Amino acid sequence: MKLVVAIVQDEDTPTLTDALVAAGHRFTKVSTTGSFLRTGNTSLLIGVEDDQVPAVMGILRRTCRRRTQVAVPYSPALEPGLLYMPENFEVEVGGAVVFVIDVSRFERL
Repeated sequence: MKLVVAIVQDEDTPTLTDALVAAGHRFTKVSTTGSFLRTGNTSLLIGVEDDQVPAVMGILRRTCRRRTQVAVPYSPALEPGLLYMPENFEVEVGGAVVFVIDVSRFERL
């Protein structure tokens, strides 16, 4: 058995979760926040048998797309005399960060 941990952008979550449910996969959804852009993400914990991992990865590839977004720089603190704010910049967001972890024991209580 495997635990697939998929971290996806909130914008992709509804399509992804609909596709996973349609394919018969169960998951736990956890709201998370990325550290770089400080935007909403969703982390899905998906428990599957070893032979189902490729199907889950296929769903992730189809539903989580990369795109460019304008990022507003974050300044942790503005002190007097430090009024420099860097300009906005484009970054690539989306897609998915996926971890596939071996599960030695699973119980549904």
